[in-house]
Amino acid sequence: MRTRRARNVRDRTLDFDAIDRRTYVLATGAAALGATGLAGCVGRATGTLATAVTDQPADIDDFESLVVTVEGFWLGPEGTRAGADDGSDTADGDETDAAGNETDGEEDAAAGREYFEFDEPQEADLVELQNGETKLIDERELRTGTYPFLQLDVSSADGTLTDGSDATVDLPGDAPLKFNESFEVRENTRTTFTADFAPVLRGNGRYLLRPVPSGIEVEYEESENAEGDGSSGGNETDGS
Repeated sequence: MRTRRARNVRDRTLDFDAIDRRTYVLATGAAALGATGLAGCVGRATGTLATAVTDQPADIDDFESLVVTVEGFWLGPEGTRAGADDGSDTADGDETDAAGNETDGEEDAAAGREYFEFDEPQEADLVELQNGETKLIDERELRTGTYPFLQLDVSSADGTLTDGSDATVDLPGDAPLKFNESFEVRENTRTTFTADFAPVLRGNGRYLLRPVPSGIEVEYEESENAEGDGSSGGNETDGS
């Protein structure tokens, strides 16, 4: 969603066509709200997205500890399928994220993705996240819709091997921690997206963090304040 800067309307009289267009934009939730810089999505339902991480075995047994620091995450744009090319958008101007907040990241705009930075970086020791253990790293309200992928913004990975030596763990570059699993943010529902990744030993003795597609899990849980609609309720799990 893109917001446009308002034209200078000084010394101009209002006309009904302009008012009608402005009313339509506001009704569809595409206009910025207020002069304080706050922006929102009007008339669009929201749901909860909880992001968690876990670890598949891979070469994690080589480690005494492997602490990864996650700064935030990207969401794939609505309307595209998982694994699809993100496309390109080189137009100038401010971007609007899935929560209706303005962003100015040109790189994110070009990639067609939307970035959400955590209030504080989150750390997780992958050694402790085995055998189905997970760690919640973020929970927030987002606009309802279908998103094709979630990509973690991992800034560092500090590893210690079982012999006490430091491990060199590389972060993905050309193959980032992108989890190509389509999921929904539903109204009155808590969606938990569990991103599964693990260290893999490379031939040069270094390790590389890689996503584990088969371990991605998406779970939907109806919120307690949801009004009864005759549905069966309970949890619904979608994932491998």
